[in-house]
Amino acid sequence: MAPTRREFLKIAGISAVGLVLPPLANLAGAQAGMPVGVSTASGPLPALKAKRWGMAIDIRKCPPGCTACITACHTTHNVPDFGNLKDEIRWIGEAKMEKVFPAETHQRFPEALKELAVPVLCNHCENPPCVRVCPTQATFKRTDGIVMMDYHRCIGCRFCMAACPYGSRSMNFRDPRPFIKKINPDFPTRTKGVVEKCNFCEERLAKGILPACVTACPQKALTFGDVEDPGSDVRRLLDEKFSLRRRQELGTGPQIYYIV
Repeated sequence: MAPTRREFLKIAGISAVGLVLPPLANLAGAQAGMPVGVSTASGPLPALKAKRWGMAIDIRKCPPGCTACITACHTTHNVPDFGNLKDEIRWIGEAKMEKVFPAETHQRFPEALKELAVPVLCNHCENPPCVRVCPTQATFKRTDGIVMMDYHRCIGCRFCMAACPYGSRSMNFRDPRPFIKKINPDFPTRTKGVVEKCNFCEERLAKGILPACVTACPQKALTFGDVEDPGSDVRRLLDEKFSLRRRQELGTGPQIYYIV
């Protein structure tokens, strides 16, 4: 028997509700800050925007031996593990305080701080020298300050690597794909002959999610936000605490701040 008009409208209404409401698993994932199934009851999360993105790293909170931020970043962005320093690809790494801030350390500088390993990554400079030297515009700066890489434009000349005073870029001298333990399908893999680096998780910001390193840090040592917004968490932290920036005397305007 064919359904009546009332029954037909009831069935249609239930079907429409099912299309509008997101699956509960996706909703829970969005609330937990996960990149998969980003949505809320009212629709997708709005993209995170800023006049100038920046990050503050409270090195006092970084426990020795913790690499949670590195693991999260490299897993999210399909960073290969070649197993040797010669071919190493690094978006986030760590270095001793004495090497990160050579001008600030001195004979009476606390030995414990000298030996402290701190996270190092692209500084997304206000005046990035890497952008100026790139002959193909494969590296460029967005209006919100993020220094980006266009892997399709990169010709592997490594001018950007020579220009970067922080050693924040890596070159794929070998095909990286066989050395990725588990490929994340949400982010592109690279090829041999391409330079890569941290991108401030711009693909996550577009989905309304904070960078992977920030959400993965168990000690909440990384604070990310708009450094030009007086009401943002990162700006308030910088206003209240003393911070250092790497080789700021060069005039590059690094946007990674280290709280000491």
